Formats: sequence, C-alpha cells, structure tokens
Amino acid sequence: MYLGLDLGTSGVKAMLIDADQRVIGVGHGALDVSRPHPGWSEQDPLDWIRATREAVSGLKASHGRELAAVRGIGLSGHMHGATLIDSADQVLRPCILWNDTRSHVEAAALDADPRFRALTGNIVFPGFTAPKLAWVAKHEPDVFARVAKVLLPKDFLRLWLTGEYLSDMSDSAGTSWLDTGARRWSSELLAATGLSEAQMPGLVEGTDVAGSLRDALAAEWGMGSGVVVAGGAGDNAASACGMGTVAEGQAFVSLGTSGVLFAANATYLPKPESAVHAFCHALPDTWHQMGVILSATDALNWHSGVTGRSAGELTSELGDELKAPGSVTFLPYLSGERTPHNDAKIRGAFIGLGHESSRAVLTQAVLEGVSFAIRDNLEALKSAGTTIERVTAIGGGSRSRYWLASIATALGVPVDIPADGDFGAAFGAARLGLIAASGADPLSVCTAPATAETVEPVSALTSAYEAAYWRYRALYPAIRSLGS
Repeated sequence: MYLGLDLGTSGVKAMLIDADQRVIGVGHGALDVSRPHPGWSEQDPLDWIRATREAVSGLKASHGRELAAVRGIGLSGHMHGATLIDSADQVLRPCILWNDTRSHVEAAALDADPRFRALTGNIVFPGFTAPKLAWVAKHEPDVFARVAKVLLPKDFLRLWLTGEYLSDMSDSAGTSWLDTGARRWSSELLAATGLSEAQMPGLVEGTDVAGSLRDALAAEWGMGSGVVVAGGAGDNAASACGMGTVAEGQAFVSLGTSGVLFAANATYLPKPESAVHAFCHALPDTWHQMGVILSATDALNWHSGVTGRSAGELTSELGDELKAPGSVTFLPYLSGERTPHNDAKIRGAFIGLGHESSRAVLTQAVLEGVSFAIRDNLEALKSAGTTIERVTAIGGGSRSRYWLASIATALGVPVDIPADGDFGAAFGAARLGLIAASGADPLSVCTAPATAETVEPVSALTSAYEAAYWRYRALYPAIRSLGS
C-alpha cells in the first residue's frame, strides 16, 4: 500500500492506493486561509499538521488494515509558500501563501537583476518565495534574523513526518532561487536576498527516498517501521504524475482554485518574458512549462458568495448547450494575475452590464472570463515554443461540461475527460511514494488514465468566441489604467 498526502489551500487530502494503483480510500482535513490585509494570504503551518492528522485518522477509521500495510508515502503541496522556522524548528510567522501579492515591490526589484531570469528561467513573480523573504527582511527584520530554514509547505510536513530538511526539484523551481537547468540551488541568487544555502533544504528528485516516517507517527497511524517518504512534488507536477502528463506533447488544464495550463517537456525551455513558468518536473531529467491564472474556480466561488447560490446551481442555470458570448465580459483578476500579465495590482471587473444582465448572464461571463484567461496562457505557451494539440481536464471546475465546452472552444483544442477516478495531486503523490518505495520505473507507473469522454470545440461558435476573446484581451490596458 502507498499513501499520497496533498496539502491544498483549502484542505489536506490523504489517498491510499494499492500496488496496482487502485484507490482504496480517501481522507480529508479542512483548512482556512487568513487574509489580514488586502492582497495578503496566509496559513498557520501547525494547521497543516492538524489537517493531515484528521485526513489520515479518517483513513485509519475506515481502512485501518490497509493503512497498516503502507510502504511508501508521497507528498504534494501548494507551491511558493514561505514557511520560516528557527533553529529549534519552531514556526516564526504564518506562512505567506502562493496567492499573496504583498511583495510585488520586492519582486520587481529582484526581477530587475538579470541573474534571476537567466538562472531560474522565470520572471520573479510576487507569489514566488524569494520576494516574500525580501519583504520579511524589510518589514519584519527581527523575524528574518531568526530564520534557520526556509521550507516550502509540503516540506514543512516532511520535517514533521521524518525530521529531514529536504525538498524536491519541481517545488523548489518555484522559489526564484533554483538554477532550473542545472537542478541545484544558486548561491548567488540566495545571497541577493540575504540568505545562504545552509538555510535551504537539501534537494532530491521527486521519485527519490527523502526520509522515513518517524516511529511515533507510524505507531499513531498503525503502520510498521521503515515507511519511506518520497521527494514528492509541487501540486501541479504531482497532478501531472497523477494524469500521466510526463512526456513531451502531453498537457492538461486544471480548474482548481487557480487555473493552470500545463505541458510536459523533454528539455528545459525557458522564456521568462512570456510569463510562462519553466520548472523542473517531478521525474528526473524532465521539465515542464505552465501558464497560471490566480482565480479559476475561485472566481466562480466569489460569484457564488455574492449571489447566494452554489456553484452547481449557478452553472446549471446555463443548461447543457454552449451559448455565444454576450455583451458582458468578466475579467477574473480578483487577486492580480500571473500569466501573461505579471500584475499584482490589477483587479477584476464586469464590463458591459445592462438592465438585461441577469444572474445567468453574469455566470456565463465568469466562466468565459476564466476560459479566455486560459487562452491567454495558451498564447503565452505558443510564444515559448510549446504546441498543444489537446488537453485533459482536472480539478473541481472540470465537473461542469458547460465550462469544458467553453474552454475547448476558447482554446480551439479538444478537452479529454478521464474515466471515473481521482487522478489529481494526491494520486500523483501516492505514485511517487510507490516509485520511491519499490524502485519501479517512473514512466511505467505514471501512465495516463483512459479517456471517458472528449469535449470538442463548438465549431459554430468559434468566430463568436474568437471575437469575444480579443474584446476581452483589449480590456486589460483600460482596467489597468483605472487601477493605477
């Protein structure tokens, strides 16, 4: 048996699989996000431990016998979070999360140093880890002076699980400190933010053994001794392992809290000026590119909160047949945007409202706005040398066939829906645990699921969607000028 632990923004998911990769059981532990100021987003790392205990305890209650047979654990987690601990492994402050944009000034200053783009292959985005440490150094110098280790969120869980200070290449690529092509920390980039390599975790590949489960936790969960913990992956690379998106030409679109267009690459293909992320993959000697938008289902959830209707109720009002875009355009920049704008200050908007703009019209505009933002990502990936001919859909938003038809039509490519099953980050993490514990060939483990259905672009609406996309794209400069 193998266990995948996925630390998400809204909760921890624990997934148990067997040697044939059948899902045996799933447990959950809920998390909240604190937003003490506009643009801030934080979590208490100790809550991650509590939620992980809840998730695994749920599994133990329902599948205790199978849990006792676990041989390997894989980790996945939301990326970029700055988890700061002192020399006694005590948390110094709440973790600054991936969608926190307070460090936009520091990010711009680091990005102006040409070494960052040259070595990391990426823009220094405000959500990345390095500018957050620069912000802490400036605004919380007492905290910065006590930092013994900087850990990414899942690697704080690893420390609790194993006592080891280790991270994997895919997650570390999102810090702005990794020499992404060479797959190692850059001492000069660390020095530029007042840090040293001694304050970083050691680096392993996602498929490597990266510690063993502490005896006390093994006893708590009813496991035997010698359970290995894999290097694991950042959430998107872990999802790619779960989806089998590990070889050149494979791609997926994720409709989670954020939105991701992810393409696997056989080689390192940086083009930072496109705002495309060029990161190490979780498998050795592989890389990937991805475009990221900060609000995907988050945009629909915001609309749900405003209207007092659930996301399911809102999308069901649209029916099953895709409609042509109307006069209302939604810009989903509720917490800024990454690809392609790299703009922490931009905010969302409805444009074209009229007396006839019903709730359903606004819901349609929200779904289309996210689809067009993902189209922005596709254009950026094309400029970075990646061609995408079809994508597989994952994430909570992929349950809406209407939304998938909108995305297929906006991108102009088929969208595959995997057969029943959960092939996301927790499953990918469990696969990495299997590889680390058994020594299995990664490519033989990380295979793609069968396709249950393919959502094709609606050809009759291609022209209408194309016109609406360029109208959407033309609005960004105007909204930006209003925000400034």
